[in-house]
Amino acid sequence: MVDDDGSDGPDSGSGPGSGTAAGSRSGPWQPELPLAFPGGKTVDVPPLPVRMVNEFVYCPRLAYLEWVQGEWSDSADTVEGRTVHRRTDGKADPTPEPPAEDEPPERIHARSVWLTSDTLGITAKLDLVEGDGARVAPVDYKRGKRPHVEKRAHAPERVQVALQCLLLREAGFQCDEGILYFAASRERVRVPLDADLEAEAHAAVSGLRLMAASGHIPPPLSDSPKCIRCSLNAICLPDEVGWLRGRQSEPRPLAAGRDEALPLVVQANGARIGKSEHTLVVTLRDDDTGTESRTEARLVDVSEVVLMGNVSLTAPALHELLRREIPVSWHSYGGWFLGHSVSSGHKNVELRTHQYRASFDPAFCLRFARGLVDAKIANARTLIRRNARGADGAAPAEVLDKLSRDRKAALAAPSLETLLGVEGSAAARAFGCWGTLLRPPEGPVPAFDPARRSRRPPADPVNALLSFLYSMLARAWTIRLSAVGFDPFRGFYHQPRYGRPALALDMMEPFRPLIADSVALQLINTGEIKARDFITGGGSATLTPGGRRTVIAAFERRLSQEITHPVFGYRVSYRRLLEVQARLLGRHLAGEIAEYPHIIPR
Repeated sequence: MVDDDGSDGPDSGSGPGSGTAAGSRSGPWQPELPLAFPGGKTVDVPPLPVRMVNEFVYCPRLAYLEWVQGEWSDSADTVEGRTVHRRTDGKADPTPEPPAEDEPPERIHARSVWLTSDTLGITAKLDLVEGDGARVAPVDYKRGKRPHVEKRAHAPERVQVALQCLLLREAGFQCDEGILYFAASRERVRVPLDADLEAEAHAAVSGLRLMAASGHIPPPLSDSPKCIRCSLNAICLPDEVGWLRGRQSEPRPLAAGRDEALPLVVQANGARIGKSEHTLVVTLRDDDTGTESRTEARLVDVSEVVLMGNVSLTAPALHELLRREIPVSWHSYGGWFLGHSVSSGHKNVELRTHQYRASFDPAFCLRFARGLVDAKIANARTLIRRNARGADGAAPAEVLDKLSRDRKAALAAPSLETLLGVEGSAAARAFGCWGTLLRPPEGPVPAFDPARRSRRPPADPVNALLSFLYSMLARAWTIRLSAVGFDPFRGFYHQPRYGRPALALDMMEPFRPLIADSVALQLINTGEIKARDFITGGGSATLTPGGRRTVIAAFERRLSQEITHPVFGYRVSYRRLLEVQARLLGRHLAGEIAEYPHIIPR
């Protein structure tokens, strides 16, 4: 749990397992040589933020995620922390200077003071500096209540305020203590800067610098109460990584806040999206009547913007979406995914380095692709087993047996080319059963031939529906992979091709039956989508605007549906599951977990 400035909350702890240089290791502690800051204006090594040193003492993995990989996520605690700091952050005062020896002492009361030390290699924004003359003390604001511990404050806060004292000393002031102000209980705690605390602070700075230089993320805490309310819990995945490494009990339910924001999909021909303060405004002009209709959506309720066909987006609206890191995806009128616009991109260069390195390893690519195809065939088999009904009222046993053999062939495929052949045979076998899966209320689907799957263009309504859903799924995976930090265009199974999100196509393979195929069956068999929702002619079919609205709504409902995670056992929505799987892929590429857990529900 962290405040907005990166400091930990009131329930942080110290001692073994708290994340100190010694507590973060297993076995006997061995001293390390400190890694000194190189200093100098010509050295391209940034000073460490003091708030990151706080995080390192609290949890080294948390500090690595934030400082090295550039990860961040808000929580109720971080938002509350920003509220507490609003007063100190509202006005930045000039940096105070110590008085000369012959000058009378003056009262110092300065807010939001930035100090940097080239000697220590640290930098910090001090919430408040107060004192008389040359003797001052930093005051660091904390959002919670004072903890009832022996030293009246936990180690991370004590180290943080100690480093602020050292910064003031280097600036020429006398500083023998720091002050922690706990806003919830309105208490001040004085922290004397003694030799032991100063040594602990220096060791923490050196430990963080050494960890960052190592390029190896520390292991997650094991069954720690700190993880429950940590804002980066859904990014760190401490229980999941620990479970997959075989050193932890069953994972606790994923501690991630419910995401109320949803995609804004605009497909009306000629629609224009603009911005008015904190709202997106969609306007559509009727050329026949000259009237203009308006639809508004609050930016806080928008997770992404999806544009289909001839839809324009104003520069101010795009700028605001980029500032808020809300992606914009572009589709053709028929729904073909063209690409997406994002901000400057995720800062996690380390993740993309792992991705690129693995993508050039043929052995890894084959091993990973085998698992993808195996999971896809398994999920397609489950879909058929649950839904197919032949003339005798039973699922086709022969097809199920052949799909089981296809799974074994996929896991034993000696090359990607052979694997593609196995996948193609299994896909044709599974699609050949669609005639027994479809039971629309209005009768058989016209012109549908389950013997072949047609794509460009789709030959019938079922193929048109599947193609549109696969495009939506590719868009969802592309957006999610980009948000996590991957390059969605560099895959392992699907080879790079201009304009093709190869990694997104990789990751969506096991989810085709789980999401896209399931939505298609539900729409047809419940009569939610009908023949009038398609336009057919010239040997092809496409969805009408009304049909697309129906499909998009059903697709988003499916993403919000919860399932039991087949590996971890807790309930999670498909929307959240995509992110979990993307982050676990990153952990696998970094070597934290030996095997990537493919999704094969029971």
